[in-house]
Amino acid sequence: MALEQRLQHVRERIAAACARSGRLPEEVGIVAVTKYVSADMTRQILESGITDIGENRPGVAVPKWEALEGQGVWHFIGHLQSRKVKDIIGKFQYIHSLDRWSLAEELEKRATAAGTEVKAFLQVNVSGEASKQGIAPEEAESFLREAAKLQRVSVIGLMTMAPDCDDPEETRPVFRGLRELRDKLNATNVYGKPLTELSMGMSGDFEVAVEEGATWVRLGTLLVGGEQI
Repeated sequence: MALEQRLQHVRERIAAACARSGRLPEEVGIVAVTKYVSADMTRQILESGITDIGENRPGVAVPKWEALEGQGVWHFIGHLQSRKVKDIIGKFQYIHSLDRWSLAEELEKRATAAGTEVKAFLQVNVSGEASKQGIAPEEAESFLREAAKLQRVSVIGLMTMAPDCDDPEETRPVFRGLRELRDKLNATNVYGKPLTELSMGMSGDFEVAVEEGATWVRLGTLLVGGEQI
């Protein structure tokens, strides 16, 4: 299936999930996860009309960003080592994996030095799996209270990863839990401004995530194919 056909198919599935849950398709952004494809393929993805690119390895992503001369909007979607922050500041507008205070401090320091700002998602381990990164849901309020003091890092929402399930329906409690946590945090106004975004859902479960309120879904092979770098 050609890229344009895959994109159309994905958009149709998102629209159907939105219809089932009383939402508008415009409320859901698509991050094309390009970590396994070349810079040339990433260029084709951008030319297809997708504007948002997701990467999780600075060593691979930065040369690709440079080859594309910064085209598109770049999202860092994987675990981010503090020592790698300096490599991505000024290139990635979104960080989907803010999962510890030391990382928040490093992002703040590097963004201040670069004269830029970073939009971040607080990663929450809703499922409680030991293999998953992220803070525990009960730690989110205290984290955000401290994060509200940062000048260069703006937390715009929450992110989670669901368990790998054969039946996507089994992921629903995790996605619902993230949405309910966001709504609870907004009700207490702990951060001082609304958390509007939910980054959740990947190729195998994105329709359930959309039904539960995802505003960003992260799609890899389902959307971009599997051309190896």
